[in-house]
Amino acid sequence: MKFNATQIPYHSTGLFSQLVRDYVDAKGTAMDFVAYMPNFEGVQKAIAARKGFKVNRPLLVDVLKAQYANLTTKVAVDHNVNLLLQDNTYVITTAHQPNIFTGPLYFFYKIIHVIQLAADLKKQFPENNYVPVYYMGSEDADIDEVGSFYLGGDKLQWETKQTGAIGRMKVDDALVALLKNIEGYWAVRNQGKEAVAALSNAYKKGATINEATLSLVHDYFGQYGLVVLQPDDTKLKSSFVSVMEKELLAQFSNKALQATLVKLREQYHVQTEGRAINLFYLKDSTRARIDLNNGVYTIVDTDITFTQAEIIAELHAYPERFSPNVILRGLYQETILPGIVFIGGGGELAYWMELKEVFSAAGVHYPVLQLRNSFMFIKEKMAKQWSELGFTLNDLFTNSLELEAAYVKANSKHNLSLEASIDAMKILYSQIQEQAIKVDATLGDHTMNLSVQSIKKLVELEKKILKAEKKKQVIAIDRIQHIKNELFPQNSLQERVDNFAEWVGDYGWAWVEAVLQHSNTMEHGFTILVSEK
Repeated sequence: MKFNATQIPYHSTGLFSQLVRDYVDAKGTAMDFVAYMPNFEGVQKAIAARKGFKVNRPLLVDVLKAQYANLTTKVAVDHNVNLLLQDNTYVITTAHQPNIFTGPLYFFYKIIHVIQLAADLKKQFPENNYVPVYYMGSEDADIDEVGSFYLGGDKLQWETKQTGAIGRMKVDDALVALLKNIEGYWAVRNQGKEAVAALSNAYKKGATINEATLSLVHDYFGQYGLVVLQPDDTKLKSSFVSVMEKELLAQFSNKALQATLVKLREQYHVQTEGRAINLFYLKDSTRARIDLNNGVYTIVDTDITFTQAEIIAELHAYPERFSPNVILRGLYQETILPGIVFIGGGGELAYWMELKEVFSAAGVHYPVLQLRNSFMFIKEKMAKQWSELGFTLNDLFTNSLELEAAYVKANSKHNLSLEASIDAMKILYSQIQEQAIKVDATLGDHTMNLSVQSIKKLVELEKKILKAEKKKQVIAIDRIQHIKNELFPQNSLQERVDNFAEWVGDYGWAWVEAVLQHSNTMEHGFTILVSEK
């Protein structure tokens, strides 16, 4: 299966924040909020700086081997895990919640990006080793988001009574029933038997979502050497106790954040304000915020309270009961991993760009930030229809009303624009205004109001003319709307809604190989892939 690729600059899509657009284009003040440029030179500097920040490599490797103990051995994974013992081995990391059945397409895109970048860096700087890592955000508790996926345009939600961290939840009858939906969907597809078999093997009743996700991602991407890390681990959190203690005692992260927030607001949108204490308390089915009031630490929405001495004792005795929120999550990641590049989406990078001073205050290395790859897949027939309408692939990012108007105007036998008449009307009223003012100066405003009203009516008339012409070209208009709705489901990007089942079901693993082949590493651009049969 062949896919033809077209690159679209991110700023041409209109879909990314000003902060992210400026960052990838190295414009404005965006570079003030990061430590390195997102290029190979920046990576080289990050490698040099990273040597000054120690990681407990034996601990990391021991934990990884324990987490992989019950899985089928993949030579590439074993090799990379063992490489982590060496001081010249660094990781390229992406993070994502353990969405059931992988969730939206960009779950794949992030993972493939780290795989490709790690391989590319080995070519650029062969004196070091680079391991691609998927850091599982298993402590997320948003079951509505993480526990749902779309299949054939329908949203399927895992209806479970379990609460707390998603990774600690277990596969139950309701989730097994959802798996049957996917198996039935794939049964009539041409490809993907091995992929759906991996799903069935991973999501066994009684397995935790942590275990299921690790098994699935290992089956899919272990052959490429991808290492999956479950950070919800007592030993790993023990190595982060000093930072969490500093947060509980001094609330250092919120203080370190403030100067950056002030500067960000001058030009950009602030992604998060953070909290006084940026930790959750995680126990059994509870994952709740920790508040401090009058010297008492309160676990929000519970009756659990601690004195200062008690909560510090709890932290040292049970570090697994403390969970970093978005402000501290990256610090935890870079404490336990020898990271040099973090790959994330636009929203993730916006979070990270608030945190450079927080990293500095904790004495943790701040990595290169790289915007993850974005893709849009278009089947050959649809791409041909789009071209026949007279549009380019760049035009896909134009809103539907503008596209419809452009098509109708380009294909109508009539002149649908009243622009010339509106311009003439403006000149006419300007002349009338001059004449009226000579008689009475107060008539100037009245004449201007008449002008505004007349032009407004002409604009409304032009819209009605265009609407009438659209009715004559209803087939083409319906096609524009159909293609836009298919490629932007729910008025969102395809990659944020569609599940991989449709694409692997139609094209098999060739679809994944196409993403691998056309993934950028340190370059930036939105990739449109058109299939050829």
